[in-house]
Amino acid sequence: MTRQASCSCGQLRVEVDGEPLRISVCHCLNCKRRSGSAFAAQARWPRSSARITGTSTQWALTGDEGTTATFHFCATCSATVYYTMSAVPDAIAVPIGAFADPAFPGPSVSVYEERMHAWVAITGDVEHYG
Repeated sequence: MTRQASCSCGQLRVEVDGEPLRISVCHCLNCKRRSGSAFAAQARWPRSSARITGTSTQWALTGDEGTTATFHFCATCSATVYYTMSAVPDAIAVPIGAFADPAFPGPSVSVYEERMHAWVAITGDVEHYG
């Protein structure tokens, strides 16, 4: 299976092959700020499964656990299309919304739940981490 994600204007794209290694939601404060939502949802693939087209602007952020994520976003529309993580150097993460696919599978992992909004419920067969 091949999936395509893009920014809002279509200039920056990533195409990934195969099923994701992991689909997760994160409730950390940095992800909330980055996504502009109550949590961020993303999927990971091996870097070797991804093909990137277009030009990105990068911004790196060191999180609570001391690892760094480098976000790649479109300089025209500012949408984040993918990011890499120092803790998982052979993977690429793509925000689920960049696929614009209502049939995209749900998460199997939910992290930083101690910062989850009280009105959010992550249900199903999901691993939950504080």
